[in-house]
Amino acid sequence: MMKQFLLSVWEVIEVVAVAVVTVFVIRTYLVQPFLVSGASMEPGFSTGDYLLIDEISYRFREPQRGEIVVFRYPEDPKIYYIKRVIGLPGERVIVRDGFVTIYNDVSPEGFQLNESYLTPGIRTIGNTDQALAPGEYFVLGDNRNYSYDSRSWGILPRENVVGLVRVRLFPFTEAEAFTY
Repeated sequence: MMKQFLLSVWEVIEVVAVAVVTVFVIRTYLVQPFLVSGASMEPGFSTGDYLLIDEISYRFREPQRGEIVVFRYPEDPKIYYIKRVIGLPGERVIVRDGFVTIYNDVSPEGFQLNESYLTPGIRTIGNTDQALAPGEYFVLGDNRNYSYDSRSWGILPRENVVGLVRVRLFPFTEAEAFTY
């Protein structure tokens, strides 16, 4: 009887250990939850949205323009932000007269960024001219009037990027998977 009890306890311990290790591996290397706080990405993301962040994709490739990323704030790595990638390494980003213009090797004369994801009528305020070195990104919030982003604090180093927004789980009425 005692042997049966000990075998049952051992089985429970094994199941709990496997579950803990599995959750640790998934949470540390693959997917991380993120709770949105603030209005900088409205209307796409609002305070209280519960997201899953893909931490593995950027181990195999670099962030691309238009992707929404979660990152550690360069001036205080304990703080996490969510923003959209606008400028890529090696590019020059100019914010002027309400528009974002990108200069790169493919478009040395520059092109005005088409930002169809912005609310109609929103203009990008500010006056910024930022050249990006390798491993540097320029990020902006979609709610440009209420976003503390690269226009204010400068470039985002690659090592601060945590991952790519892949899934909104909550609110349930707005649950969706994101593809870029």
